Amino acid sequence: MRQADGSSDRRWVVLLEDGRHSTLGRASDPDEHEIARAEEHLVLQGLAGWLAIQSHSEFAEGSPPEVMEVRPLGKPTGAFIDAVAAFQRRIAT
Repeated sequence: MRQADGSSDRRWVVLLEDGRHSTLGRASDPDEHEIARAEEHLVLQGLAGWLAIQSHSEFAEGSPPEVMEVRPLGKPTGAFIDAVAAFQRRIAT
């Protein structure tokens, strides 16, 4: 996912079912241990979501970031597309 100037601001995120998110990595891809730890922390809190790639910061000017599903974390009961819609609503306010 490239910016108009050819640069990339891609980031790995954990996207929760309600649209909340947290950046897991930006400068490098997370390894399996980091992903497993993130999933473990979600489950301990009774949460679930997805490991996803976000095209750019939600604070950047221009179009809202695209979010691409990589894999579920925990056992989400909702659909990824609904979590993305909730994310888009959260960043629009």
